[in-house]
Amino acid sequence: MLGAMSDAIGEPGVLLVNLGTPEAPTPAEVRRYLREFLSDPRVLDIPAAARRLLLEAVILPFRPRRSAEAYAKVWGPEGSPLLVHGRSLRDAVARTLGPNHPVELAMRYGNPSISGAIGRLVAAGVSKIVALPLFPQYASSSGGSAAAQVMREAARLWNVPPIEVLGEFPEDPGFIAAFAEVAREALHGFDADHWLLSYHGLPERHVRKSDPSGTHCLASPDCCDAPAPANRRCYRAQCFATSRALAAALGLAPGSYGVAFQSRLGRTPWIRPYTDELLNELAARGVRRLAVLCPSFVADCLETIEEIGLRAADQWCAAGGEALRLVPSLNAHPRWVDAVVAMLRPRLIA
Repeated sequence: MLGAMSDAIGEPGVLLVNLGTPEAPTPAEVRRYLREFLSDPRVLDIPAAARRLLLEAVILPFRPRRSAEAYAKVWGPEGSPLLVHGRSLRDAVARTLGPNHPVELAMRYGNPSISGAIGRLVAAGVSKIVALPLFPQYASSSGGSAAAQVMREAARLWNVPPIEVLGEFPEDPGFIAAFAEVAREALHGFDADHWLLSYHGLPERHVRKSDPSGTHCLASPDCCDAPAPANRRCYRAQCFATSRALAAALGLAPGSYGVAFQSRLGRTPWIRPYTDELLNELAARGVRRLAVLCPSFVADCLETIEEIGLRAADQWCAAGGEALRLVPSLNAHPRWVDAVVAMLRPRLIA
């Protein structure tokens, strides 16, 4: 494992953090994963008693079997695609940085754990830990939760290591250039007549809680059109910022692409527009060949491969579309490796 090897003592180490994955595509392992994931108050932000009741009485008795069936469709010989791609990214970043900077991969939920990764970095004798949550746009339920957990796990140690947690990167030039290059490669020979940028959704209440003014986010149709102090940490606004940057990098004309949000759950309102509804609208408008990017994910996973690559593609054809082409995520593409290293290097000064 390249991520665990280092001959140097006293140099900064790197911790890459993604969301997590079950250990296996079985109801029991998915139930274990969902219990940890949905017990996080930053994810399911309701009172603790109500959260336990919802989990034990509504979600966990039924959802694990359905989710396990979906995971089985994307599981490969080496395991979960999110973990496989995460390991590849870790190893490529480690090779690029060289043996002086150990690199570890961790998942916020499940394994490899944040506590284990921090322990290995400390055992390697690093002078500090630079953590990069792999979430391009900020949400308290993803990057915020990962950052908080890194700090909690480090604080459990007697000798607390210096920790620097990097923030989100919705318009980072390397991130945008890498996604644009992956898209051009994947869509070579595919004449798309529309592009859809589909991001993971969030409950509207999460977005409103990110607005310190309490008056800007989701208060008007154009609330995400331009940066403002009130939407500086707004997930939805950052998704639109990423979309504008990607459209410019790809040379997409206004009106030739759309933005939508997938993966909503439950009955509470989530941020709009919804991906599944927009697919039907686009097909009804006469769009036939659709290119889809998922720029809130830096590694392919259940939400990209199964939800978009399989289910959304089937929906598209049933609605009258001709072809839907999913652009792969960044995974361990060389341009993405370079972008990650560029974000890390200024911080890797002992």
